[in-house]
Amino acid sequence: MNAHASRIAEAASRYPPTDAALTAPALRSFFRLAEHWDLRVAEQRKLLGDPPESTFYKWKREQDGSLGRDTLERISYLLGIWKDLQILFPDPAQADAWLRKPNTAPLFGGHSALERMLSGNVADLFVVRQYLDAQRG
Repeated sequence: MNAHASRIAEAASRYPPTDAALTAPALRSFFRLAEHWDLRVAEQRKLLGDPPESTFYKWKREQDGSLGRDTLERISYLLGIWKDLQILFPDPAQADAWLRKPNTAPLFGGHSALERMLSGNVADLFVVRQYLDAQRG
């Protein structure tokens, strides 16, 4: 192996796995989370960025497929939200209840975190995640 190829191989080893390598674990995690949170199909699709119904059901059935960066980012935020809630509320029922309870924090305007997350914007997932990260300290 020449020096140039060696440097390329070394640099490539520092980068995270490709999006394709993350697809199956991301979908498996999302659908477990959706089951845990008792999300309806419409809510699941909205949180994933409103994929076509046929695509959604293919993902659900095969737990594999082609996910765009936006969908992977959404799943990443959702998993972070779940993790934060588990840390903040050791009782899983309390964590799940928080997600659906009206919230007086200005960020939520009296609505639940789930309602904010269901706006369809990936930025709202980010904001909820950021809020919970701040609450954790």
